[in-house]
Amino acid sequence: MLRERYEPINVLALVSAPGMELDPMLTELDRLLDDDALFQAVKADLARRHPRTLTDGRPSTPVEVILRMLVIKHLYGWSYEQICQLVSGSLVLRQFCRVYVEAVPRDTTLLRWANLIRPTTLHQLHDHVVEVACARKVSRGRKLRIDSTVVETNIHYPVDSTLLGDGVRVLTRTILRAKAVLPDRAQLSRTAFRNRTRSVRRVMKGLIDAARRRGEGAADALQDSYRRLVGLTTEVVRQAQHLETALAQQPGAQALRLYTTLQTFIPRVAQVIAQTRRRVLHGEQVPASEKLVSIFEPHTVIIRKRKLGKPTEFGRVVWLGEVEGGIISRYAVLAGNPDDATQLVPSLEQHIGQFGRAPSLLVGDRKVATHKNEQTARQYGVRRVVLPQGGRTTAARQAHERQGWFQRGRDWRAGIEGRISGLKRRHKLERCRYHGEDGMERWVGWGIITHNLRTIAQALVDTKKPLTHHVGFT
Repeated sequence: MLRERYEPINVLALVSAPGMELDPMLTELDRLLDDDALFQAVKADLARRHPRTLTDGRPSTPVEVILRMLVIKHLYGWSYEQICQLVSGSLVLRQFCRVYVEAVPRDTTLLRWANLIRPTTLHQLHDHVVEVACARKVSRGRKLRIDSTVVETNIHYPVDSTLLGDGVRVLTRTILRAKAVLPDRAQLSRTAFRNRTRSVRRVMKGLIDAARRRGEGAADALQDSYRRLVGLTTEVVRQAQHLETALAQQPGAQALRLYTTLQTFIPRVAQVIAQTRRRVLHGEQVPASEKLVSIFEPHTVIIRKRKLGKPTEFGRVVWLGEVEGGIISRYAVLAGNPDDATQLVPSLEQHIGQFGRAPSLLVGDRKVATHKNEQTARQYGVRRVVLPQGGRTTAARQAHERQGWFQRGRDWRAGIEGRISGLKRRHKLERCRYHGEDGMERWVGWGIITHNLRTIAQALVDTKKPLTHHVGFT
């Protein structure tokens, strides 16, 4: 049965000691989270766990506790294990998370509940938090700056040999587990359950040695090692395909889980085999859009930003729109590696939908600067468009970009670079620790929402601070 909240208790009043109170920022954040819209949106998703979650079963961890623990987790960039340990040992965090004197949920329990929250719900929560920022006059939406960044997926550096090794490891592990599930093995071949991992390790060691070699014959030795590795992986895929058919006819929940695993990973490993043959054995240039760089995170995209020290990144492009006051008004996890110029119109349309009008100032970098985008922004009602053009420009354009308002807008645009850096350091948006495409959406969504909540809370704290007068000495 899904509980809403525990019976309120003031835990901090039970212990009278210095420092046993919420700091001003957490106090304001505590008030912001007492919002029925946030509560009901999360509750609706958690109620989807089972058909009768709302009425039957043991009392669950309350919705209020789950929401607040997830906010604290992403606010400080903690893991599930850390958040459970730290809340359990802190009276201040117990009071904030509304756990009081009850048992703190285990990390696995919190993880299961968190995975039920849908990306669409997080976008709704984000839009509501932006409305709260407007209502509290933290931002009026008069200025908008836009930019993109990359959030990496949690994968190792993709090399064809390691991808093939990953495929063999996963398929072999599933094959060995299927041996205990399939009682009638007479119809299967003698090699159906053969373990080829030792042979694969031996070939991969030889491949690494061949890659280090220099001189005549090194390239042929490397290609020969790859050919043997591809052959072994192909044999493992054939074994898995035979067992996939047998598991489909076997009743039972465990057989169904193994069948689903094989059905998921066999096509991915087959794709790695195909791209290795094309790239290594046939010398073909495989386009980045056709490459699979992880069998565990297949949605990962190869992104070339040409940054110093990291020219190529593996993850997803995230588009951000920020208004004055430090509020992220829009975030979007983009498919593939699209042109930044295509995101100006969606950013403007969402801004108009949120604030009821176009921003007075719109700024972006040179990747967004096209003549069409500049004209479109003016048609939407933007009074001052700051999109510096790259390359050689006309004298008239140079004079236009030397105007004071243009240069001030360009300087203000640089602040979003610092905002992105802060999001990655404080809220751990440099690398997604959740799995799958929905996991990426949840990781980014919670990071942006907690950033906005923290920004609103800090702004409210600053407005309540007494003014200090500085006395000058003569």
